[in-house]
Amino acid sequence: MLRVTKLTDYATVVLTVLASTPDAVASTTDLAERAGLEAPTVAKLLKPLAQAGLVQAFRGTRGGYRLAHDAQSITMYQIVEAMEGPLGMTECSLHDGACGIERSCGARANWRRINDVLADALRAVSLAQMLRDAGPPLAAPASGGVRPASLSRARAIPARLSVT
Repeated sequence: MLRVTKLTDYATVVLTVLASTPDAVASTTDLAERAGLEAPTVAKLLKPLAQAGLVQAFRGTRGGYRLAHDAQSITMYQIVEAMEGPLGMTECSLHDGACGIERSCGARANWRRINDVLADALRAVSLAQMLRDAGPPLAAPASGGVRPASLSRARAIPARLSVT
């Protein structure tokens, strides 16, 4: 089974929360509440997302995070790459000379083709599409910081990328 890590899945959830209120700056605590995740997990996700230029960080008492780009221009490929590194189904899909049997391997060209198809599929899905397909809007917390009971974590998580 091919599956993205939980952190990549959670990063997508956090990014859809940010995309639901694109002009707002949200704190780590607010993002954690709205995404149904623990604050330390959200803080851990935000670092590579900021390093990849997908979110902007703001310091100070009103600091927090917001999307660095429009949700339509952020692709699932960028999110996966920010969290997991370069996309490669096999070592030889990424780097020449990474395998001792590379010269005699009959599968290498097909693995590269499969890798390209997966990369193209991830590039074809935007964060805006993930938000749109996530179900009801990821509303900001109600007064007092309490999330509406109707917004369950299960409905907020986008479908996982998996191949079985």
